[in-house]
Amino acid sequence: MYDVLEFAVQLALESGKIQKRYFRGNFTVRYKGEINLVTDVDLACQDRIISLIKENFPEDEIIAEEKQNTFHPVKSRWIIDPIDGTTNYAHGYPFFCTSIAYEANGEIVAGVVYNPIFDELFFAKKGGGSYLNGEALRVSETAVLKQALLSTGFPYDLDSSPDNNLSNWSRFLFGAQALRRDGSAALNLAYVAAGRFDGFWEIKLHPWDIAAGCLMVAEAGGLVTALNGGDFDLYRGDLCASNGIIHGEMIRILKGES
Repeated sequence: MYDVLEFAVQLALESGKIQKRYFRGNFTVRYKGEINLVTDVDLACQDRIISLIKENFPEDEIIAEEKQNTFHPVKSRWIIDPIDGTTNYAHGYPFFCTSIAYEANGEIVAGVVYNPIFDELFFAKKGGGSYLNGEALRVSETAVLKQALLSTGFPYDLDSSPDNNLSNWSRFLFGAQALRRDGSAALNLAYVAAGRFDGFWEIKLHPWDIAAGCLMVAEAGGLVTALNGGDFDLYRGDLCASNGIIHGEMIRILKGES
């Protein structure tokens, strides 16, 4: 049987082949909401990943963005986003990835994030560190929020819900050195692990957006919590991730205290 991390890497590379094949090509775009879209490339990647999992890990549960999901309290599970950054992909903007994580006994133990256009393969194993193309990763050493580069995203109900992250964006705009919003939570978290971003926060996320990336941040020496600084819950949907040094400053701003 495959080691789960090695198998997750294989799955991500298979998905990446499909993404590269159709990137900037002809594919169908459908809308799940006013601005929330899915392409037939998402579905092709997901079908390929799921077929391989069922062949090699038939007893495991699978949750994925483009399928109906049920959650068994005991089973180990694969957590899959076939393309995180679908809007980017549909517009030919090369910032997207496949994100795959493995959960066992309620804990994420392996994660992979792969951007096939940049050929960057981020991966992490619980207790084994985080890596980019085989090179060990470490979070940044930025010690002051005003010198930090942060990233975030906005929920799909931005225009209809008052809980839309805009107030946080406004406060961080003046509290940090600069902000980025580039459309892939999985890659944003991988970039925190790599020290490219000093911190990341977001609301209303799904497990497949963040499972792999949060493990990478932790294994690279960073910190992941809820927005209020409490314990992080993968299935709650909001988080703050950082190099750990600026985390307290980020939490104060998220609480509206700065």
